[in-house]
Amino acid sequence: MVASGPGALTYDGLDAEALRRLAGAARLELRGSVGSVLDVAHELAAAGAPSGLLVLADEQTAGRGRQGRVWHSPPGAGLWVAALLRPAVRPFSGALAIRAGLAAVEAVEQVAPGARPRLKWPNDVIVAGRKAGGVLCEARWAGAQQGWIAVGVGINVRGPVAPAVRATAVALDDAAGARGGSALAGGPEGSASPEARGRDGVTRTALLAALAPRLVALAERPPELDDGEREAFRRRQYLAALDGADDEDDGGAAREGGLPVSLGVDGDGALLLARPDGVLDRRVIPV
Repeated sequence: MVASGPGALTYDGLDAEALRRLAGAARLELRGSVGSVLDVAHELAAAGAPSGLLVLADEQTAGRGRQGRVWHSPPGAGLWVAALLRPAVRPFSGALAIRAGLAAVEAVEQVAPGARPRLKWPNDVIVAGRKAGGVLCEARWAGAQQGWIAVGVGINVRGPVAPAVRATAVALDDAAGARGGSALAGGPEGSASPEARGRDGVTRTALLAALAPRLVALAERPPELDDGEREAFRRRQYLAALDGADDEDDGGAAREGGLPVSLGVDGDGALLLARPDGVLDRRVIPV
């Protein structure tokens, strides 16, 4: 939760400076309630904020996902954060999306290994067959030159999720409860108050500490995915997306005569599918 008093705003018991140190960030902007952390990141970028800035909020009233979808971001329920990047070399948009998705999955693995998170192409975090988090990358331009990129991440930490999305979404603590809860860990002792912890020990601050350095490091990566990153995607890919049951983005609709087989992603982040008829299907990330 966020509290404000005579001194300063706090987030799960920590003020902005403590959070900045925890995240290893050059600058962290803490807000109670915002429309979208991405919008705040863009505003600060336009005012000259440096690469590596983090924007953290307790609540988003107009959180968004890819293709204009709404992202439910109630107070105290999840990690809603954006990172400002000013890469020296413009990355391929698909490669950046995959990297940001892997960063989110790896952070969840670190603080909640029992959740067994998977990455649904291009950048949805799936836990127990439902969406626990997502990533949205937005670039801004100055003529033909890229000005900056804002990477927004939303991860549901404490449940229950909103009734409107309960069939398709899950929080980390709900997923842990369904699996017995013993495998989830919230981070170092004293990193959050008891009320800030999910019922199985997951904390937003531990997740922030695991995620932030991974997001900031994206500014230093080359334009294309390397072999190690492609292998990381292959190992963590949510293959159930290929059964045709989910037609939202479609990382893999069923084909007549059988199902496609995922071959992973190429250097641009496009999904490669081998169709039953032998044709290679290359899916690019919708914009």
